[in-house]
Amino acid sequence: MPTIPPPVAPTPQARPPAGPPPQVQASTAPDPAIAQGASCRTKIVATLGPASSDYDTIRDLALAGADVFRFNFSHGTHQDHAARHALVRRIEAELGRPIGILADMQGPKLRVGNFAGGRVVLVPGASFRLDLSDSPGDATRVCLPHPEIIAVAVPGSRLLMDDGKLAVVVEETGPGWLRTRVEVGGPLSDHKGVNVPDVTLPIPALTAKDKADLAFALELGVDYIALSFVQRPQDLIEARALIGERASLLAKLEKPQAVENLAPILELADAVMVARGDLGVELPPESVPLIQKRIIREARRLGKPVVVATQMLESMINAPTPTRAEASDVATAVFDGADAVMLSAESAVGQYPREAVRIMNRILWRVEQDGGWRAQMAAARLAPEDYVADAIASAVQQVADTLHACAIVAYTHRGATALRIARERPGCPVLGVTPMLQAARRLALVWGVQACLSPPHTAHTTVESIVEAARDVVARAGMGAVGDSVVVAAGMPFGVSGSTNLLRVVTLN
Repeated sequence: MPTIPPPVAPTPQARPPAGPPPQVQASTAPDPAIAQGASCRTKIVATLGPASSDYDTIRDLALAGADVFRFNFSHGTHQDHAARHALVRRIEAELGRPIGILADMQGPKLRVGNFAGGRVVLVPGASFRLDLSDSPGDATRVCLPHPEIIAVAVPGSRLLMDDGKLAVVVEETGPGWLRTRVEVGGPLSDHKGVNVPDVTLPIPALTAKDKADLAFALELGVDYIALSFVQRPQDLIEARALIGERASLLAKLEKPQAVENLAPILELADAVMVARGDLGVELPPESVPLIQKRIIREARRLGKPVVVATQMLESMINAPTPTRAEASDVATAVFDGADAVMLSAESAVGQYPREAVRIMNRILWRVEQDGGWRAQMAAARLAPEDYVADAIASAVQQVADTLHACAIVAYTHRGATALRIARERPGCPVLGVTPMLQAARRLALVWGVQACLSPPHTAHTTVESIVEAARDVVARAGMGAVGDSVVVAAGMPFGVSGSTNLLRVVTLN
């Protein structure tokens, strides 16, 4: 019987952080175990921008631990993103491991208009009018070029401006205008953002700009599309109609309305992001940690990857080391069970993009060596659902942990098998073996999974052939020694999505 050639395994030293510059040698020296190629289960998403657009920097970020690169379409031109995309794919080929690319759509940006002097100071208690007139504003009024806000606001609605630094409360509404009372005053300048936490706005999550950006990103071949300012399930349905199967759809949860509609949004999304920036503006700060935990818990229950983002190592935009509070924040996301943590401005425009990724990788690695973390992952495991694939995934984790297996090899067509096994948070690495390059790149975001490419299965592929290939891929990845156990999960017939029904235990020889 013909056998399949061995999959292309990730190199054992795929994620060693490069040495830090001399001026921060003492504080960012990598741990020896990481330098030997240890791979973290929790993934890192790093945003590319002006500080990280050249070949050397992007390669260093990948070597330091970045698994997925985020392209922020709120900034930069299509030409900028195309150039970065080409560099990431070149580096991916050189390193020999799949790297994911996430295209983050800007979404609807709500802003005030212009002021006659460019800036005014709002006084608490003063009356302030928002209207549709495009004449320059002053301390008593300004243009709010969003009739949809004026249409749905009612007396008592709060409007937040400049990332929540200022707040006004609607007292009276009229055709094309709102009369508000200043609740929290301060300086307000041209084009500052507006948040409306109290109402669901009748605006689509994809603007005309977003649709053009989306078409371009799909043409490039990105792996994830991040949909900003999701409010309701319909936003995802509309985006999915445009995306189809060309990319996975990630919902950014940054509106109170998204939290209220969490269950149906999770059902429709392929992955989610806890976008704590705008979420922290529109909700009380004390609510955000609990919402973060709830989203992670519910996403994990459904086997959907979840990313925790915003201000994780914010001080590293200008400093070579994070604050202790920031390190604890990253660690908390790991303890909560997030699939990935994200760097935004730290890697996009910061002075220390390499150091930010290295230190984040070190924090992840330290937490994942902790016995308390392992115990928490085990205690949070969920009962399998009533179907074969989930029962097999649960059994794979139990067998692997009981036998102290050196690895799990999950043969997966589009990634579903590896996703279900990752949901169980097994104690050993998961090698997601797939013939689909697109699936391998999407798995770069998934907790604990290292994706490997294999040739396509054929009608002549046998169980014996995949067992031998599994032994080979584990050995090539440097994950085991002679006599170690490997747990293999697959589906028969081979190459059919959603058919996971096989579990085998093999011994390395």
